[in-house]
Amino acid sequence: MASSVVLASWMVLLLVLVMAISTTQVEAARAFFVFGDSLVDNGNNNFLATTARADAPPYGIDTPSRRPTGRFSNGKNIPDFISDALGSEPILPYLSPKLKGNKLLVGANFASAGIGILNDTGIQFVNIIRMYKQLKYFKQYQARLTDLVGYDETQRIVNDALVLITVGGNDFVNNYFLVPFSPRSLQFKLPDYVRYLISEYKKLLMSLHDLGARKVLVTGTGPMGCVPAELAMRSPSGQCAPRLQEASELFNPQLVEMTNGLNDEYGANIFIVSNTNQVAYDFIYNPGAYGFTTSKIACCGQGPYNGLGLCTMLSNICPNRDEYAFWDAFHPSERANGIIVDRLLRGSIDYMSPMNLSTFLALDTTTRT
Repeated sequence: MASSVVLASWMVLLLVLVMAISTTQVEAARAFFVFGDSLVDNGNNNFLATTARADAPPYGIDTPSRRPTGRFSNGKNIPDFISDALGSEPILPYLSPKLKGNKLLVGANFASAGIGILNDTGIQFVNIIRMYKQLKYFKQYQARLTDLVGYDETQRIVNDALVLITVGGNDFVNNYFLVPFSPRSLQFKLPDYVRYLISEYKKLLMSLHDLGARKVLVTGTGPMGCVPAELAMRSPSGQCAPRLQEASELFNPQLVEMTNGLNDEYGANIFIVSNTNQVAYDFIYNPGAYGFTTSKIACCGQGPYNGLGLCTMLSNICPNRDEYAFWDAFHPSERANGIIVDRLLRGSIDYMSPMNLSTFLALDTTTRT
């Protein structure tokens, strides 16, 4: 009899411990919010009448279902790898009807392929979620979350969340350099245009702060002149297109300076910045060191460097995606996305300013500036 009582007591204690551990894990979970363009869109554009979609094969060829998900990748994109690092399930597109109930607690992805910092970027794609509307949806999301968990808990979730914003590349490739003598190139010399973009980007980051974001990972532009699409259109020799590279080299240092200035204004490290240009340079200029056979030719496409047109079932498709730094004419392969996120998490000050993502996440989350 005594042994039965002892056994029952141990079972109760074990149950209490399991419940305590489970509660701690739930409380420790960090929501994740994503804003930006096709590099981080995970399916919002599937719900829009636009040509900027990745909803047909062979996109998603290396996902468990082997089906397209709306990501511009053969598999995972950057937010997916960050979710893995957070120990969280992948976040859903904001427009997905599945984003309801407890799924709201995980976060949401507001990104939309084709958009830029400026509202006139990507006008050829017509129906996309421009940055002002992504921010509007974020406010709407918070109202939905408040209905679920109350105002105070919503504010805690948003304040403690990680926010990723990836935007800016399209303002060059799908605006300033889209066509010769584009309206923006006639309006601005390149250095002036970059300064204008940075000033507009600052407004977006301040709006995120106003909406409660307190841990924001900001990415710069990658080496835009080196992607297969630009090699195909601008560089028969295979060398990175110099004007687009000049744009990246002007943009990224000014982005770091601007975000550091915002941190000083707010009196806290709200923003960290990735030097995406340097991160991607590593495997573009030395692909073999990262196990890639090429960083010039896209896995999926046609024409020079497989850099022309869309990636479709009629395109050339490489048999081993892990050997290619680029999946299509503009977007990294799943494996390259993993390398990029590893640099975000653990990179030195050559890659991250003022600290890497792992250090950033380890900081006390009580900042409520």
